[in-house]
Amino acid sequence: MDFVKEILERKGQEYYWVTPETKTVDALGLMAEKNIGAILILRNGKIAGIFSERDFARKSIAKTGSTLELPVSEFMSPIMYTVNIKTTARECMELMTDKHVRHLPVMDDEKLLGIISIGDIVNKIMNDQRKMISYLEDYIVRG
Repeated sequence: MDFVKEILERKGQEYYWVTPETKTVDALGLMAEKNIGAILILRNGKIAGIFSERDFARKSIAKTGSTLELPVSEFMSPIMYTVNIKTTARECMELMTDKHVRHLPVMDDEKLLGIISIGDIVNKIMNDQRKMISYLEDYIVRG
């Protein structure tokens, strides 16, 4: 069974964050620099929400003027779902599908450990399948 712990070990626990008051242009700049699709919004060390490229694309349409100078809190998604290191990859995929989210913060009680994306989960599953195929091919060839 694939657990979030294994995904974080492979990916690393590094995560990026800004405050709700951070200008949207600065958050987008950090996301571009780090090549990530979403960034956590922390207020006093606690998760206040998440801001993604998708959030900006969808919500900026309804606003007038320069949206890049607005605080990221104008575009973030405040509703958060979290997982822990014992959550399975399958449970993560189900949660992401049911709640229509692409990123999940990983928590250990109140401590933020990192963030995983649907891409991280798909990569884990694909790597595991490659290993299984290789094992089966080897088994068939060697009898």
